Amino acid sequence: MFSSKLHGVKIIGHLPKGLNPPSMDMLLFSSSHLAVAIKTGIVTGILSLTEGIAVGTTFASLANYPVDGNKEMMAIGAMNMVGSCTSCYVTTGSFSRSAVNYNAGAKTAVSNTVMAAAVLVTLLFLMPLFHYTPEVILAAIIITAVIGLIDYRAAGRLWKVDKLDFAACLCSFVGVVFVSVPVGLSVAVGVSMFKVLLHVTRPNAVVLGNLPGTQIYQSVQRYGEAERVASFLIVAVESPIYFANSTYIKERIMRCIREEEELIEANKETAGLKYVVVDMTAVSAIDTSGIELLCELRKTLEGRSLQLVLANPGGTVMEKLHLSKSLQLFGSNGLFISVGEAVAHISSLSKAHREVI
Repeated sequence: MFSSKLHGVKIIGHLPKGLNPPSMDMLLFSSSHLAVAIKTGIVTGILSLTEGIAVGTTFASLANYPVDGNKEMMAIGAMNMVGSCTSCYVTTGSFSRSAVNYNAGAKTAVSNTVMAAAVLVTLLFLMPLFHYTPEVILAAIIITAVIGLIDYRAAGRLWKVDKLDFAACLCSFVGVVFVSVPVGLSVAVGVSMFKVLLHVTRPNAVVLGNLPGTQIYQSVQRYGEAERVASFLIVAVESPIYFANSTYIKERIMRCIREEEELIEANKETAGLKYVVVDMTAVSAIDTSGIELLCELRKTLEGRSLQLVLANPGGTVMEKLHLSKSLQLFGSNGLFISVGEAVAHISSLSKAHREVI
């Protein structure tokens, strides 16, 4: 009876009744398109898993409950395996339906059972009733449910704290709103991967200074009261050392040495630079390229009459240095458990040497 009043309004139209037919007999493993289907399935599976975990994490943070990524992956995989036998398309945890479910006050998985029963009854008996339903009504339901999930204050905090995180947030928001959820998530994952690669290939390396009256050493840029130690340059490497960043780390340390020597010359200090201490507290892992970096750096500094000292390498790093027999190159005065111990011990040795002379 509403058909005469819906001029120019797009409606849902005819919806067939009944359940999907079985499709197990349509599974072909000898088709010429099998390779393409496998590649498509892998990409689709990754996107579905990413979307499902992202949706689950979003609502878990709102309701304060944990999300197990492994269980999510198993559930999505089992769901799609069963669905492939009943003429269903690939699916994942829907953002819009989850938002509607959340705003409706659902608290447990029983809501999914009730929803499944309602969908079953609708498919069998009620499909003709939706023929003249305007599509705008469906859009309004989804928008009403999702609009409350937009947290612009969180976006503002991301902009203040980390610009790359804000870029990933903005790209995912624009992609989801104007294109589709998979596209938005793909772009966000790409931006996040770029951020990870950027941090891996260009790790942070800072110059440390001593906080007066303590054995604590902190960044001279972050702590204005941190003082440089005469004859020492202390550099902290704040990432694992891999082949991807070993060259950059060496260049960064050499640049710090040049800047320190220029500073000494500009201040006309009598005590020149003699020791370069590398604080390896944050170096959780190292590979063969990283070990070669330390050996090459030691030789380079020896050519400039400078001694390389390692401070507080972790257990994994020590084990690899031992297996590579690189520890022998540094000797007893080239390896210490802390920066404070290294500075104190070397300073005492240097003082005793001057007194003997």
